[in-house]
Amino acid sequence: MNRVAGAGVFLCTGVLTAFGAPLSLPSAPYSYTVLDQDLSAALLEFGNNLNIRINVSAEVKGRIRGRMPDLPAREFLDRLTNLYNLQWYYDGLVLYVSAANEAQSRLLVLKPISFDAFKATLDALNISDERYLVRPAPGDGLVLVSGPPRFIALLDQTLNGLVAEAQTRPHAAVEKQPRESVLKLFRGSSTTVVRDGRPEAPYSSDAPRQDSIVREPAPGQR
Repeated sequence: MNRVAGAGVFLCTGVLTAFGAPLSLPSAPYSYTVLDQDLSAALLEFGNNLNIRINVSAEVKGRIRGRMPDLPAREFLDRLTNLYNLQWYYDGLVLYVSAANEAQSRLLVLKPISFDAFKATLDALNISDERYLVRPAPGDGLVLVSGPPRFIALLDQTLNGLVAEAQTRPHAAVEKQPRESVLKLFRGSSTTVVRDGRPEAPYSSDAPRQDSIVREPAPGQR
C-alpha cells in the first residue's frame, strides 16, 4: 500500500444544524496523511474513521497527493469539497458526496400544496439546507429548486407525499343554503308575514301603524 492513514483522537463533538439533518462531527483535528490515494477512497476512509455511512458518486474523480493539514472533520470535508468541486448532503442516515456538475435544477408544480406548507414540511423533516435553493417561482403554484441529486430526490418525495395526502382528504361539498325571503306587511294594526312569497296568517298589534313593508334579514345575516 502506498498510503499511510490515521484518524486523530476526538475529544468533543459539534452538531451541524444549518444544513439538512444534523450531522455530528468531531471538533478535534482530523489527522489523515495521504501519500497518493484515490479521492473516492479517501472519502470512504473518512466515513469509516468517523463511523458515518457515506455514499460517494461514481462521478467523484481525482487523486489526493501529499499530506492534508490537520483540520476539524467538518473543515476537512469542506476542504475536499472546495478543492475537487464537490457537493455533500446529509439526509440523517447517509452522507452523500457528488460532483458539482451533477447538481440539478427543477421547476416543481406545488398544487394543491402551498409553498408555505411545502417549506414548513421540509424544515420539520430536516430536509431544508440553506446552501441549496428552494424558492417560489413566478407563476401559479411553482417552486424553483436546485441542489445535489439526493437533496432533489427528497424534495420530490416530500412533494409527492403531500399531494397524495391532500388528494385523499374528503372534499366537503359546500352547499349554498337558499336565502329565505321574509317580508312584513303592516296595515294599520294588522301585520302579515310573507315568507318566500307565501303570506302567513295575519296577526294584530295593539299599536296602530301606517301601511308599510319591511324586509326582514335572512337567517345568518342578522
